[in-house]
Amino acid sequence: MRRTLKYPNLQKTDPEIAAFNRLEEERQFWYADFIASENYASPAVREASASVNTNKYSEGYPGARYYKGSDIAIDPVEILAQKRALALFALDEDTWGANVQPASGSEANFAVYGALLKQKNHPENEDVALGMRLDFGGHLTHGFHVSFSGKFFHFEQYGLDENEIIDYDQVEKLAETWKPKLIVCGASAYSRIIDFERFGGIAKKHGALLMADIAHIAGLIAGGVHPSPFPHCDIVTTTTHKTLRGPRGAIIFARKDILLVPPNSKDNKAKSLFQLINQAVFPGLQGGPHNQQTEAIAVCLKEASTPEFRAYVKCIVKNSQALAQSLQKYGFRIISAGTDNHLMLLDLRAFDVTGEDASEWLYRAGIVTNKNAIPNDPRPPRLASGIRLGTPAATTRGMGTREMKQFARWIYEIMQDHSEQNLQKIKGQVRALCQKFPPPGFN
Repeated sequence: MRRTLKYPNLQKTDPEIAAFNRLEEERQFWYADFIASENYASPAVREASASVNTNKYSEGYPGARYYKGSDIAIDPVEILAQKRALALFALDEDTWGANVQPASGSEANFAVYGALLKQKNHPENEDVALGMRLDFGGHLTHGFHVSFSGKFFHFEQYGLDENEIIDYDQVEKLAETWKPKLIVCGASAYSRIIDFERFGGIAKKHGALLMADIAHIAGLIAGGVHPSPFPHCDIVTTTTHKTLRGPRGAIIFARKDILLVPPNSKDNKAKSLFQLINQAVFPGLQGGPHNQQTEAIAVCLKEASTPEFRAYVKCIVKNSQALAQSLQKYGFRIISAGTDNHLMLLDLRAFDVTGEDASEWLYRAGIVTNKNAIPNDPRPPRLASGIRLGTPAATTRGMGTREMKQFARWIYEIMQDHSEQNLQKIKGQVRALCQKFPPPGFN
């Protein structure tokens, strides 16, 4: 048995919470995490996210705070995070800016929409945006009707073609019909390369701004295993906790050389795109940033700039493809027929099981996944017909293609026999494998 952390100060102050921490540490150690949006942050990132910077309130931006006391560590750390973000993606500081204050990817996207789009039923006519359908691989914040994005803003939705590849012709037709102010590309359950150049051509032809949400693939782009959106986009948003392997948080990149009049401007004075988005984040959306989170983002960006990280993301894709190919050999259908990135979406209808049941059985066997809708899913989202699998966390633990093939076999065996006896047998085997590959910083 391994030694667990004791959380001495927390144990003394609040033993109940300390006990939950120990239980969660045990769960993360003994379970194999295949949720595509999760990863293991390094000990350095975790240390930074618990720093004394959490004590400081600092509304505003570096050099323009509303509270004194930000000069020693707060402003320098935020500036460093901005510079590292721009450098990681090889961006010119005179052309691009980076806002590292959003608390989440959803908030980052909301800030962009609020900065650029007139809302539904606006007296001067609402603006239109295009986004990817949720059940075709998009995200809630790309215009889905139950999200703020769909409730507050007019989104038209595009999907996949007959080969389950993004339907770029449909995007073109929607852009021609609706003349959108903003086109959003990016996905949360799409396993193929996104053609940012094609999106950029469509946006430019129809006078739209182009925003890429790279929350899932930011690490892959930084590591050179997925094409970059930056040459073709005006705005790029990302989270920092998925393939970037950082803390929970987000970054918004926006161009400084594009001037726009704000949607609700009274003086019609143009501002840079980056300035508009900064104002949408603060004071438009949130108050003081989470400074300890900004510090941890700076650390993860430094880690992502190393040769070791570039080797890591190559292994993510290699593992993902090995897992997908092995699952296909066992009769699973992969949406879009395979994967080019860190994830895949399994269609479970051939096994006559729901995504809810499959994910529950897998969890009881020590394999953590999430249910997911598939294109034109006949089942409601609470059941779904698919599960999504991703390899970032397993790759962080040091697992390789051999282990991916073993997990594919276990997933198949669970679909064939989900008796409690079989689930417990496989769980023991999963635990034995996990013990050989501890997450970073776990004793």
